[in-house]
Amino acid sequence: MTDTDAAPGPLDLADPGTDPFAVAEAAAAVIRERTGVDSHDVALVLGSGWGQTGDLIGETLTEIDNTDVPGFGKAAVAGHSGTMRSVAIGDTGRRALVYGTRTHFYEGRGVRSVVHGVRTAAALGCRTVVLTNGCGGLREEWPPGTPVLIRDHINLTAHSPIEGANFVDLTDVYTPRLRDLAREVDADLDEGVYVQFRGPHYETPAEVQMAKVMGGDLVGMSTSLEAIAARQSGMDVLGISLVTNPAAGISKTPLNHEEVLEAGKAAAERCGRLLAAVVAKI
Repeated sequence: MTDTDAAPGPLDLADPGTDPFAVAEAAAAVIRERTGVDSHDVALVLGSGWGQTGDLIGETLTEIDNTDVPGFGKAAVAGHSGTMRSVAIGDTGRRALVYGTRTHFYEGRGVRSVVHGVRTAAALGCRTVVLTNGCGGLREEWPPGTPVLIRDHINLTAHSPIEGANFVDLTDVYTPRLRDLAREVDADLDEGVYVQFRGPHYETPAEVQMAKVMGGDLVGMSTSLEAIAARQSGMDVLGISLVTNPAAGISKTPLNHEEVLEAGKAAAERCGRLLAAVVAKI
């Protein structure tokens, strides 16, 4: 039985009476037991095109099915893995918690589920989270396969993971120091503003143009809600998008998920090595 099949209870994120941070603590307790270590240092959420990263960071010491951990569910998107891994960061003695998938807002499980992985990482002691995604690009100079640092975001989901009168400063939601560190690895990395739509349908050409007028450079269906939750938990955030296709109206062909997967496969080794080198420096 998965968490999505279970009857409402003390660990049900969909129950308004449940404390989502208590569920994160319960999830962290299971991960500690399975990995044999009290804490991790860095968390990574791997979106489309970033799947090789965990292998390149270092040795996988423990792999856990998502459904064995409170609050987590199966992967809902093709090309994502339904497991999380505890990975040695080279020979540094540090650990990375690598999520092979994320919960997307469009899955209908609620914002708490979307950000549960980030909150669990914080409960495990991670002070940094790396959020990756595959996205549509609004700039013609960014062909498919281009990694782009996220400088800022525009959240068009009309939701926030923060509940109650808790006012979190998002001036530097994506930590400038981490973007500088990434450019030490690859000086050619460009940066831009990521616009999160609700999904799961792709954006219309008019919506893409709206995003462009608003200051957006990248469009997708993830990341911003997770970044907000990470900042609420006091974590540093590095966001990196992989441009998998030109956005609607910029692309000369209809959009499809197979195109996203193919672009991700083509860029997988480059993106994986880039991110592994960055994580080694964090």
